[in-house]
Amino acid sequence: MEFKTKYHGVREYEKKDIVTFHKGVPGFEDLRKFIIFNVEDNEMFSILHSIENSEVGFIVVSPFYVKKDYEIKLDDNLVQRLKVEKPEDVMLLNTVTISSNVEEITANLRAPIIINIKEKLGEQIILNNEEYLVKYPLFKEET
Repeated sequence: MEFKTKYHGVREYEKKDIVTFHKGVPGFEDLRKFIIFNVEDNEMFSILHSIENSEVGFIVVSPFYVKKDYEIKLDDNLVQRLKVEKPEDVMLLNTVTISSNVEEITANLRAPIIINIKEKLGEQIILNNEEYLVKYPLFKEET
């Protein structure tokens, strides 16, 4: 199938590529069907894009690019909703806020997106962990 995005051109995808968010994504609860594709020329970032609205896509990054020891515990209800059978089936992503100033690019570590890559089910959750900031600097200056 072909999907024309507003900012990322035409994207090819198959039905098996669609990730369903039964609750939508916070702020976009009416959008439930998304695809993920890589940002051209940059393996660090991907786009989580709605196939129901050509204008809605989120730049995402694996939390392990940002914080190598990132760790969360999924509660039993979430595991059930996403039909997770084993940890290897889970992909974690965090939304990114872009800025023309590299030092201001941040990742939202407080609200990870959990995707069961086997069942193609996803949900964004909010963690109760002060260590994980909403605006965690993506590129820290080395000291």
